[in-house]
Amino acid sequence: MTEPMPTSTPGATSTAKARFDIVSWDEEPYDETGPKLVRGRVRCRYTGDMAGESTWEALMAYGTDGTASYVALERFTGTVAGRSGSVVLRQTGMFDGAVAHTAWAVLPGTGTGELSGLRGEGGYSAGEGRHVSEVVLHCFFA
Repeated sequence: MTEPMPTSTPGATSTAKARFDIVSWDEEPYDETGPKLVRGRVRCRYTGDMAGESTWEALMAYGTDGTASYVALERFTGTVAGRSGSVVLRQTGMFDGAVAHTAWAVLPGTGTGELSGLRGEGGYSAGEGRHVSEVVLHCFFA
């Protein structure tokens, strides 16, 4: 785990490191006339510099070669750097058949409570079937 992140300096960039566990994963196909297109709903639990829970909604396209591409919006509720509230993260990613690579960014204006003004970006990579992954969020409070 990292050292405690500074919480009082506006604009100072810090790195939050955490792990997440997938609590549930549900998919529903909405078009299977070619490569399968699905809507997914995922619930996660975070521990570390980001601690809390999230729900995300994704649109995914599965390739015939075992790959997938996805975009999602995730509402995280909990603490970041000891501050509590919620924030929305935009995810984009690709599953290469073995590992999912995800980039995310905090959507400006979505922070509530003490997470109001949170900005940042980061991501993670997770192997298929892994329910725990390390995530990184490079962030600052505006």
